[in-house]
Amino acid sequence: MSTAANAVVVARDLRQVYKIGRGFFHAAEHLQAVGGVTFTLQPGKTLAVVGESGCGKSTLARMVSLIETPSLGQLLLNRVDVVNAPTPERHALRRAVQLVFQNPYGSLNPRKKIGAILEAPLQINTQLSAPECTEQARAMLALVGLRPEHYERYPHMFSGGQRQRIAIARALMLKPSLIVADEPVSALDVSIQAQVLNLLADLQQELGLAYLFISHDLGVVRHIAHDVMVMYLGHAVEQGEKKTLFAQPLHPYTQALLASTPGIMGSGPTRKRIVLKGELPSPLNPPSGCVFSTRCASVTPRCLVERPVLRELAGRQVACHEAEQFTQPAASQH
Repeated sequence: MSTAANAVVVARDLRQVYKIGRGFFHAAEHLQAVGGVTFTLQPGKTLAVVGESGCGKSTLARMVSLIETPSLGQLLLNRVDVVNAPTPERHALRRAVQLVFQNPYGSLNPRKKIGAILEAPLQINTQLSAPECTEQARAMLALVGLRPEHYERYPHMFSGGQRQRIAIARALMLKPSLIVADEPVSALDVSIQAQVLNLLADLQQELGLAYLFISHDLGVVRHIAHDVMVMYLGHAVEQGEKKTLFAQPLHPYTQALLASTPGIMGSGPTRKRIVLKGELPSPLNPPSGCVFSTRCASVTPRCLVERPVLRELAGRQVACHEAEQFTQPAASQH
């Protein structure tokens, strides 16, 4: 791909398979948490990964953030193959990718002052002097919209939104090129969510950061994402530019997600609410054909036996045998 030359992340057919023990007298089973995901993430762009709990989005985040090594596939970070990189080089690459966690109350050490929390990454990973660490930490505190006096306070003295600003500041201390944000605003009040999202957008524009943004909230995704990947049972079922997917989703699962979000429904042509029947299949025993076939209203005999692969259609990639029927402009339904 020509766009991969300057990409922060290039993932090709990433897979993660876990071995699940079933006791002494039973053979281990294999759970495929991520079943072959491909994407490219450029500097200054945000890829949002959405889907139900158990779809594999957090496992994907752990692979990209180098917490886990993929079972199969290729992962390039700043053009370096991290899967096959020597251990010292792999450790060095970890500075280029940082995480912002979901819970701002549990991600900060309550026994340390904010200044010490921000200085710790520099003390561990750089040769900077103590005054230099302090100077950079204070500058980062100002960058995320906090006051100088906050430097000497403890985490319990801050609100949830302020704590998440501190967590973002800590993630930026080593000047990463990629931030993996796993549900970073879901634990915050709605009014505070917008402030944190605006901060992330401003930092991205100023620093040229790439974001891998994990979320179940399509309203949040609409606000911050450039591209969207919809995952179901470990597979990407639709991916492309945000405006393309939101204007006309082609996969039945994407349609159901968008139609179930009131804010999204009100932003364009009225969509009929889609109620998905049944439960998410077990990843230990996925359907033999399309992974969505057990809950899809448009299922055909072909869907039951042949798993669709991602293909180009109407400006995005979609894994659905019947996607062409959804490419026609839909009439408004009330």
